[in-house]
Amino acid sequence: MKRDFADFWNLLWEAALGVCAAFALLNAFAPDQDLPWKPLDLNHPIGQATAAKVDDFELTRVAAPEEVTAVTDACMRILREAGVTVERAEDRDDGGFCVVRGAVRITGGDITPLAPGGLVMQCPLAVRYVIWDRQVLQPAAEEILGSKVARVDNYGSYACRRIYNSDRPQDRPSEHARANALDVAGVTLEDGRTVSVANDWTGTGPAGEPGQRFLHRLRQGGCRVFSTVLSPDYNAAHRDHLHVDGAPRGLCR
Repeated sequence: MKRDFADFWNLLWEAALGVCAAFALLNAFAPDQDLPWKPLDLNHPIGQATAAKVDDFELTRVAAPEEVTAVTDACMRILREAGVTVERAEDRDDGGFCVVRGAVRITGGDITPLAPGGLVMQCPLAVRYVIWDRQVLQPAAEEILGSKVARVDNYGSYACRRIYNSDRPQDRPSEHARANALDVAGVTLEDGRTVSVANDWTGTGPAGEPGQRFLHRLRQGGCRVFSTVLSPDYNAAHRDHLHVDGAPRGLCR
């Protein structure tokens, strides 16, 4: 009996050593973007743990003011470390579900500007935009179109409304009502060309087949960064833009 007990503990000890060794190897050789315990770096490729790391900056609707401040400050620090200039936006309460807390405004730095600029958005959404810009948007533009993107044309982030501008109480609030969504209309390239969702999604517009491939690449890459990406393939309400957001639920269409 005593020998069996000793054998059991020996096996348990050997198993623990094996787990520690495996963890050490994983920690040393796996890419940081795939390890949830490694800090988020916006210059790293999109990895298995990237989305979860961004989610750490999400705020619940009932978060205390102290938590809002602490989490948003930590989120802005990540942006600044990545060379993005950002400022805290004033909290906003337009009544009902239209409440914005912990939002930021990107003011410049190493980031493709939004046009119009000065948008207020949830800080995690700003982080997702920077990742998408660096790991999806600019690489796709250079590879497919042979030019960098000068600006991202958009229809805004905050809007106090329900989905599809519905006035029916049973329809859920839009993520725009929390400044947690961005509508991308298209891009203007450094060489002056434009690519728009409205004109080029099907490949029959001015940007031709390359423009179509580029826009579809933006959607597919966006699905690895944003929780929701909706395109003209989803419904007619998105015929002229890509809707991207950081909602708890996920959908890529």
